[in-house]
Amino acid sequence: MKIGYWLAAAAGCAPCCNALSISRAKSITRSNFIQSTASVIFFSDIVGSSPACAADKDKNPRYIESEVQMKYGDDSKGNPRTRGVLVRRFTGDSTPYSFPRSPVSLVKEWPESAPFTQKDFFRADEGDDENFYTLPRLVYHIDEPAVASLTQYYRDNIKPGSSILDICSSWVSHYPLEFKDNMKRISATGMNPLELMANDQLTDYEARNLNVNPTLPYEDNSFDVVTCVVSIDYLIKPIEILKEVRRVLKPGGKVIISQSNRCFPSKAISMWLNMNDRQHLELINGYLQYAGFGKAQAYDITASVPGERFNDPMFIVEVTK
Repeated sequence: MKIGYWLAAAAGCAPCCNALSISRAKSITRSNFIQSTASVIFFSDIVGSSPACAADKDKNPRYIESEVQMKYGDDSKGNPRTRGVLVRRFTGDSTPYSFPRSPVSLVKEWPESAPFTQKDFFRADEGDDENFYTLPRLVYHIDEPAVASLTQYYRDNIKPGSSILDICSSWVSHYPLEFKDNMKRISATGMNPLELMANDQLTDYEARNLNVNPTLPYEDNSFDVVTCVVSIDYLIKPIEILKEVRRVLKPGGKVIISQSNRCFPSKAISMWLNMNDRQHLELINGYLQYAGFGKAQAYDITASVPGERFNDPMFIVEVTK
């Protein structure tokens, strides 16, 4: 069984990545059923198909809209059928937002040994994460202003020619559009192989459940930057994973962890749910220190939206190896 991915532009259609092989499992679960019946996914860019996409040719469009088609049962025993959906990608550019940045003081003094207990990492839904994330979610989990603020932060703080790793990644990494061309490498790990397949900024990827296997499949000193977007609250072994992040970072490399205030409550760890935004930043700083990093820097990069008082906050915790 193979799953293919194509990105069709106005000039034609070209393969974007290698086909992904998924073996059929012996036992039938929701996850196995979906993985064994989905056979082909097609993505086609629709640029300029709506007024919001119309931008000056020298500027990036605000949105890129794509048609996604999933074809099921495409084998000798199946009953082929196709389902399609339109998805909209936020580029982070050509918006009416402004992007103030304010430093946030990290003041909590962490003890020498990590004070966390197993109860701190309890989740309301302790079921198989792979089942929970089986269906690709081609949606955003933060609003457009939060995405745009993160995109602009990346543009200002990641140098061209860098090798980047995005952990807990999905169908978008929120990088500026030009990163695909001016970065040396963009790798990713994430839960859902179909979402990673749809992420056209990636050079390579590997689907991996870091809650089960908290290791990164890369050599020491491989990356200049590691990013993690609104996902550290789901990790039940965050210190182990951040030790791996430190291992794969080059000397002088940095990790950029971004966080908002949205989550799947059933999958977020219990102590996270009992904290406010400021406490979340202190907790991430504690994780980083126990993973061997020095003290981090934190920033509030929440976008300013004309006429809107309530939009998703966006925070950064950043530290250099």
